[in-house]
Amino acid sequence: MGHKSIVILLVIASFFSCEKEKEVLFFEDFTGTSLNTAIWNYELGDGCPNLCGWGNNERQVYTKENIEVKDGSLIITATKDSTSYFSGRITTKDKFEFQYGTIEARMKLPEGGGLWPAFWMLGSNIGEVGWPKSGEIDIMEYVGKNPHEIHTTLHTQDSYGKSVNTKVSTINDIEEGFHTYKAEWTKESITFSIDDNEVYVFNPKDKNENTWPFDQPFYILVNMAIGGNFGGPEVNDKIFPKQFEIDYIKVLKN
Repeated sequence: MGHKSIVILLVIASFFSCEKEKEVLFFEDFTGTSLNTAIWNYELGDGCPNLCGWGNNERQVYTKENIEVKDGSLIITATKDSTSYFSGRITTKDKFEFQYGTIEARMKLPEGGGLWPAFWMLGSNIGEVGWPKSGEIDIMEYVGKNPHEIHTTLHTQDSYGKSVNTKVSTINDIEEGFHTYKAEWTKESITFSIDDNEVYVFNPKDKNENTWPFDQPFYILVNMAIGGNFGGPEVNDKIFPKQFEIDYIKVLKN
């Protein structure tokens, strides 16, 4: 074996060694029978009085009862009674927040018009500066009215609401079984992948507080909304109950 071949092999071995040795900042595989409230918060109610409809005219009330840890998964169940919709939302605010890293989740999506499951992050300074100045990283959003589509979006002061910093990926079997959703966040860019296939890179040339609020810690959110500006407005009442299942969430240091 020549000297050049040996060097190439050493480089490859070094690469895989570095991959294996990435520091795990956070790993939640939802073992046990209840949500670990040392790292998770329940967000409850309908957002009122400060953010009624959670700012999007959503129709659900969030409860603890609609969140379950079972058989190694987090299960958020959307339900309906004679007058109201119910679902679940959890966050790591003030318990786990990080700045830069690779975040990944393995999830199984529900189907049905009006459902809006999401895996996303918000800037930890949202209480001081408000939204959208805090920034928002939407790693995975799915709206049941548009089957087979995954939305990946960044909200900033420069572009929010119907953000231009977005990508819609059409994947015909995305509702079948589990799939992984990943964001690799560095000082320069955020790269999004679905099942390890790159789908979008956000890397604005001019980075300032209005275009790049992603230079501070963020926290994790997982929820399933019902209806609203993005998920609705029509909801198919015949679909309930429906489950959004999360196998694991992990964050690695870059």
